[in-house]
Order: sequence, then structure tokens, then C-alpha cells
Amino acid sequence: MPLLVTYQDAPSEPGSKRRLAVLVAVLVVLLAVAGLWTVLRPGSYGGSQAGCVTVTIPSSTGGALLHDCGSRARMLCRHAFTHSGRLALLIRPACRQAGLA
Repeated sequence: MPLLVTYQDAPSEPGSKRRLAVLVAVLVVLLAVAGLWTVLRPGSYGGSQAGCVTVTIPSSTGGALLHDCGSRARMLCRHAFTHSGRLALLIRPACRQAGLA
């Protein structure tokens, strides 16, 4: 026959709820700052402009960033406008933005 045992809550440390609330508040603030940082500073590449082409293309891991400047960007754009594959069609708008069309 099982014994009926009642357990009493252990007395909490004074201020433990306050410490938990402060910890949660700090975590929320850190997450908010990280979110703002990613929105306001998207990365060093930015968009396609001034002779540089930046395109996000599909890849086996979801997406890959394709970034070229100068002669490599011109060669990439020349290839994109002379071919009709799926990647070429994705690259063309970025070439137009960069002024390489």
C-alpha cells in the first residue's frame, strides 16, 4: 500500500524572484538589441551598386550569397545576359542595379 506523503515547498531565498526578473529583463534587452543590430546593419556587402553585384541564390543549405566587384562582376553579368538559366535570370536584376547591364 503506497504511503501518502505531502511535500512542502522549500522556502525560497530572499530576493530570488527579483534576480530572476532582472535576468529575464536583461535577456529581453539583449535580444532586442541584437534584433535592431541585424535590421540596421545588414552586413558589409549591402546591395548591388557602383560596379559590385550582390545576389542571394538558392543552394543546398538554403541560400548562398554571391558577391563580385570590378572585372569579375562584369564577367558575371555578361554571362547572365548571354544565358537563360535560372541563375542567370536571378543575377540580371542585380546587374542592372549595379549599372552593369
